[in-house]
Amino acid sequence: MKGSSSVLIIYKHAHPPAYQEAHKLQKWFREKGVEAHSQEMEAGPGPDHLRGVNDHSLSIEAEWAVVLGGDGTLLAAARKVGRFGVPLLGVNLGGLGFLTGVPLEHLYPAVELMLEKGLDVQQRLMLETKVFRQEREVCRLQVLNDVVVNKRTLARIIDLDVKIDGEFLTTFRADGLIISTPTGSTAYNLSAGGPILYPAMEAMIITPICPFTLTNRPLLIPDSAIIEVSIGGKHPEERVVLTFDGQVGFDIFKGDRVIITKSHDKIKLLTPPGYNYFQILRQKLMWGGSNV
Repeated sequence: MKGSSSVLIIYKHAHPPAYQEAHKLQKWFREKGVEAHSQEMEAGPGPDHLRGVNDHSLSIEAEWAVVLGGDGTLLAAARKVGRFGVPLLGVNLGGLGFLTGVPLEHLYPAVELMLEKGLDVQQRLMLETKVFRQEREVCRLQVLNDVVVNKRTLARIIDLDVKIDGEFLTTFRADGLIISTPTGSTAYNLSAGGPILYPAMEAMIITPICPFTLTNRPLLIPDSAIIEVSIGGKHPEERVVLTFDGQVGFDIFKGDRVIITKSHDKIKLLTPPGYNYFQILRQKLMWGGSNV
């Protein structure tokens, strides 16, 4: 392998097996003549953080990124470096692993294929969320899975006014609201009764969480739509929280406008030849049935 290649290895925060595998893999790459950097995906308040690195500069230099951990680590890596166009290879170190599709025992055959450019590339939709407070943008973040709006502490119904492309849709009286990508359709959306979407679909899902009105059902809309969410009701002190990919939180208040659109950036996920999404569903969701 030529020395012009460069790989970024991102491993799960505070997880000794991930740390050990990352440094073994880094050594393996260097023995192949491939420049390799390993970084911990560090947990902390606010946006995701790769310890001691400039994510933009490293993303430009890296030809690929290998992510060692679970789906949470890959989601954070997607927001941090994947949005700059770096293809991500997810390696599952335990857990459900919808996104980290390569089991640890297949790591080295998979990275061999990666260096030979023998892996398939899947393009995945991301969402971009902007929060406006008194017409000033106070938050902007991208997600691969979902944006969730719900109460911070009290288990109480909230009123959420929703517009689609500027037209009022409805006021959801519910515990909260999930806006999901096709990739995120198997996450919180699925638990809340939303549909599973094929990952390549160009769509978004709006799913109420435990709605008061039984006719408030999940809604599938095109990814060209502009979704606007604001806090309704008559309680000016009402405060709710936006959660991005289940990992990053931001408080919003009555009068704030939350605008959710398709991101201009897409995530590139590397998958082995023969990868089958429906087989993944059968395995991860433990679906039965005949193979005949």
